[in-house]
Order: sequence, then structure tokens, then C-alpha cells
Amino acid sequence: MTQHDPVRRRFLLGGAALGAGALLAACTSNDSGDDNTNTQTQGGNNASPNANTAPGKKVTIGFSAPAADHGWIAAITSNAKAQAAEYSDVTFTTVEAGADAAAQRSALSTMISQKPDVIVLLPHDGKELNAFGLEAMKAGIPVVNLDRAFPDALAYRLQIKGDNYGMGVAAGNYIAEQMKAKGVSNPIIGEIAGIDNLELTQERSAGFKAALAAAGLTVANRRAAGFTVDTGQAEMSQLLQALPKMDALWNHDDDQGIGVLAAANQANRKEFLMVGGAGSKAAIEAIQADNSVLKCTVTYSPSMASSAISLARLIAQGKGMSDLVELQVPKEIILASETITKENASTYLPLGFS
Repeated sequence: MTQHDPVRRRFLLGGAALGAGALLAACTSNDSGDDNTNTQTQGGNNASPNANTAPGKKVTIGFSAPAADHGWIAAITSNAKAQAAEYSDVTFTTVEAGADAAAQRSALSTMISQKPDVIVLLPHDGKELNAFGLEAMKAGIPVVNLDRAFPDALAYRLQIKGDNYGMGVAAGNYIAEQMKAKGVSNPIIGEIAGIDNLELTQERSAGFKAALAAAGLTVANRRAAGFTVDTGQAEMSQLLQALPKMDALWNHDDDQGIGVLAAANQANRKEFLMVGGAGSKAAIEAIQADNSVLKCTVTYSPSMASSAISLARLIAQGKGMSDLVELQVPKEIILASETITKENASTYLPLGFS
């Protein structure tokens, strides 16, 4: 099943600008806060009460996500914890994910025996953890599948993720527009992807390829990194050797983009423009400063973890979303990818993750 499957209902919502409260009450308030955690939460006990945010049935939410090997994953976990803390009726329990999908699967088996009211899970790999989703759902525990998608719709009650295909489209459209504006008719375009065996990486590349093709453009060289600084730097070094000249580059992930930029600086390569991915604070600040090749990033906001917790609570309490006629939370939600440039960077900076 893909995100373009017309059979299933989907809700397209603004990824970077919409936190959990926007999903629940069609209003946005992503408080940047003054602390260093930079969490993105929305309306719990401290907000104006309504039918959904007012304390209700006490529920236990089990949570698991991979260890924080880069900023985006760290923000996912901190956002989830902070959002759960907004509700006096939520008990939040976590299970360490381990180093890989097998370790996470083993750790999660204990969670089913604890019988939480709902489980929020960002799997190491959606395909490999699909069986766990099926097992939990069969045991009567609703599963909120976060970000890395289970292929089987029976493995989750709710799937919430960013628009990976749309992220690639946004990056491709920006590059196509910039090349046209600069009068470059046959640009040399590079791509630094993320972990290649993940469906989300494949979707991003497919969207990028499609957007470029619509403008008559293609990718000259593509390398797959691993969402880390070191892999970004290593793969960018290889790409620069393969392309002695380059006009534009899309790097899928702003965390690995630190390494990508380091490789470009080390090679003294400044002839191209670069588009990032996800919307980190460092990337937005660099775009705002306009003193490097990084000119744009397309969002994939970790605020989705806040939304996942709030929606998991509603599922466990048997409630729907207040601005929808339907009595239950939707089956699938995709958060739209937005384009951040120098012109709007100040607006998005409070939403950037560290």
C-alpha cells in the first residue's frame, strides 16, 4: 500500500506548522519555549479545556523509537515524552528499541504482556516490525504506527507519517524553479539519499525523480548515506569526485547534511545550490544567514510524535477529533512537506529541531 492508494482515506496536514493540537482542534500553537529541548507540544492540562483536552479516562501509552543517533530521532522521543506530560490522565511507558529491528522486536514483546491501552511505535524498519503490529492488534492493543510505515494495514489502528513522496516533489520543484531562473538548461543534479532499504527513502527519491522529470531534468549521480554526519560526509565526498561540476544537490536529511556540507567545504566546492530535508534548526539558521550553498530545506517535522501521542490518547479513550464529524480518529494521516527558504526562514525557525 502506498500513500497514493485512492482506496483509503487520508488527511493531508501541514507538517512543520501543525502540532498535535492542530490535529485535535484545528488550531496551531507550537511553543518554541525557552529551554534547550525545543519540544513541540500542544494543549493539554494547561490549555483552554474542550471535550478532548479536558482530563478523562486514565490511559497508559507504551512508546518505542530507535535510539537517538541523530537530532530528528532525538526530537521524536523528546516530543512524545513532553506531549504525554501535558495530560494528567496519561501514564507514559517506554521500551528501549535496541540497536536494530530484531532487538526492538524482542524488547517490544514485553510491552504486550504489560497490556498498555495503546502503543505508539516508530520502528527501526516498518517491514521487519510489521509482525509485532499484527500481534499487538490481535491482542486488542491499538497500535499507532509512527513514521516508518508497516506495509500491512491490519498491523496498525493509526498510521501517521510525513509525506515522503511530497518531500521529494518539493525539493525537485525548488531545484527546477531555481535552474530555470538562473537560465541553466541542462543542469547537473546530485542526490544524497538516506538509508536506501527504507521505504521512506525510496518514496523521497521517487518524488524527487518525478518532479525533476516534469521539468525535463534528471539526477546525474545519487548516493545513499545513513542519516548520520559521518555517512553524509563520506557519500558526499564520493559524489563530488564523480561530478567535477554540479549545479544543484538534494540531501534528504539535515543531520547528515552537516557532513555533506563539511565534504563540500573540504573540497572547496561552492558552484552548486543545495536543498536539505527535515527542517533542523541548524539548517534553517544557515538558510537564513545565506552564507553557504544551503539555500532551502523541505520539512519532515518531528512534531508528528506529539500528534501521535495526543491521537493515541483519544483512541484509548474512544474519542474522535473534535473538528471532524466522524466519531473516531482517522486510520491514516500524512503531514504535508513545506519549503523553507531565506524568505520564510524566520517563521519556521521556532519549529526547527536540534
